[in-house]
Amino acid sequence: MKKHLKTPLSQILPQREAACIYNSYDIIGDIAIIRLTEKSTKHSNNIAQAIMTVHKNVKTVRAQTSAVEGEYRLRRLKHVAGEDKTRTAHKESGCLFSVDVEKCYFSPRLSHERMRIAQQVRDGEVVVNMFAGVGCFSVLIAKHANIKKVYSIDVNPVAVGYMRENIRTNGVFGKVVPILGDAKEVIGGKLRHAADRVLMTLPEKALEYLPYALLALKKNGGCIHYYDFEHANKDEDPVEKVKLRLADRLQSLSAVFQISFARIVRATGPSWYQAVLDIRIKSKKKDVGIQEEKQI
Repeated sequence: MKKHLKTPLSQILPQREAACIYNSYDIIGDIAIIRLTEKSTKHSNNIAQAIMTVHKNVKTVRAQTSAVEGEYRLRRLKHVAGEDKTRTAHKESGCLFSVDVEKCYFSPRLSHERMRIAQQVRDGEVVVNMFAGVGCFSVLIAKHANIKKVYSIDVNPVAVGYMRENIRTNGVFGKVVPILGDAKEVIGGKLRHAADRVLMTLPEKALEYLPYALLALKKNGGCIHYYDFEHANKDEDPVEKVKLRLADRLQSLSAVFQISFARIVRATGPSWYQAVLDIRIKSKKKDVGIQEEKQI
């Protein structure tokens, strides 16, 4: 919970009960998404009312009742209070994104990453976004950088529908190209050697799809923004663990590379972390992704 939310809750709940409440929640547009423990479920309405008291713009509170899972990275959300809806409009960095929080993956916690990457993009670059969702990274890049093109791929047809809407809303039609399909097939069929920069924002599949990120880069190389999950105990560095795994994979693909930046993006659970690595690919074996796929 945000610090100032503890005050209204402490006036409603006993201290022992308040201690069972999760410390974080997401606000996407005018929808708040909370997580409930077995003990805090009975206080769900009080928690929702406290959030709506602190955040006057929140009109709906929903509780996450499943993990993010499946090919489309979705989660089940139960209505708790306010309007019973799942669609909203989220403002971020001068852009407006329409999204259905139950039918599309969206995380407001990646806002810093979206702008960090947008600020790195150079004039005239071609970008391939392999797991674009509703297009947040792609649209922000197109709004804040003088790019040539962003090819924005996602396998979820609902997300691509919202992506098309967000492209129109934010005035980047022609700069961002929405593509429905699996990034492996799209890159292998249409986008070989097309990109100066590749975004890999789906940690669950990043290592598997790495050969295709290399395939998407121009023959003289380029930059890959690579996201991954890692477990680490107190005496372990999750970033170093990701670096070692990634370096081993890139070496097996005969890529010459340099990891120019790495950091923890966020904690995702007890001893679990999401990390990002910016990789400069200097040279690579031609069409390694397609060659490996045929061997499988």
